[in-house]
Amino acid sequence: MSLTAALLLIGQVGPGPALNLPTGLEDRQRRSSATAPIQSTPAPRSPFSECMDAVKSDPSGAVDMAESWLAQAKGSASAPAQFCLGSAHAALGRWGEAEQAFIAGREVAAASDLKLRAQLGAMAGTTALAAGAAERALALLDKAHADALAAPDTTLGGDIQVDRSRALVALKREGEAAEALATARTASPNNPDAWLLSATLSRRQNKLAEAQAQIEQAAQRAPLDPQVGLEAGVIAVLAGREESAHKSWQSVIAAAPESEEAKTAKGYIDQLGGAPTPAPATAGR
Repeated sequence: MSLTAALLLIGQVGPGPALNLPTGLEDRQRRSSATAPIQSTPAPRSPFSECMDAVKSDPSGAVDMAESWLAQAKGSASAPAQFCLGSAHAALGRWGEAEQAFIAGREVAAASDLKLRAQLGAMAGTTALAAGAAERALALLDKAHADALAAPDTTLGGDIQVDRSRALVALKREGEAAEALATARTASPNNPDAWLLSATLSRRQNKLAEAQAQIEQAAQRAPLDPQVGLEAGVIAVLAGREESAHKSWQSVIAAAPESEEAKTAKGYIDQLGGAPTPAPATAGR
């Protein structure tokens, strides 16, 4: 999953296929104590680690923590605090505040720390996209991608291309989105979102053979991702493989029975009339 998508859980590309299906398909070591060295006091944790932990457990508290940190931090040292502040606002759904914090962090980050600048820029772009500002999001993501390539960090650049594709689809620039995803699949081949979004876009363009190959790659990388299962089922039903579609959607229900994806899968199955008739043995299934 891309860096920003993991944080924000932005939806997948575009509306569903031209079928009577529900909408929203795309909306996608510790050491043991016996061997650990004995320490009289625990090692101190960094302010960034403490703040980011608070984002997960108490985002409102993390906002206060980050703002207190910012009151003391100077210059480029404030970039990590802005990162945490933006993350906390994003966790609370405050997209505008999150975007501004990420932008502020990128602006104060050391010019030589291109990876951090890329990460902050990518976060800013994705929060802008979450707020519905696709044009602004794309501009921010373009800068982030340039920073990642200059770092150089090819994998991060590929992850950012995944988020660029979301913005491009929102702007109805699907040809450019396909190009961004092709770059992402090469630069960050282990990112399941690159393959999932590629499959979704190929399916929308009625390139079902390509969509099938791409969703299989996504499934290899994220076999339990319910969005992958949903998309696999849609591709299968469009290709006339009703039994395969049913199995894909049943797998979503089994893996995450209380999820929104499971509700969608149930709706799809109901529209197909419940369990399909098994294909004859001669069909090779």
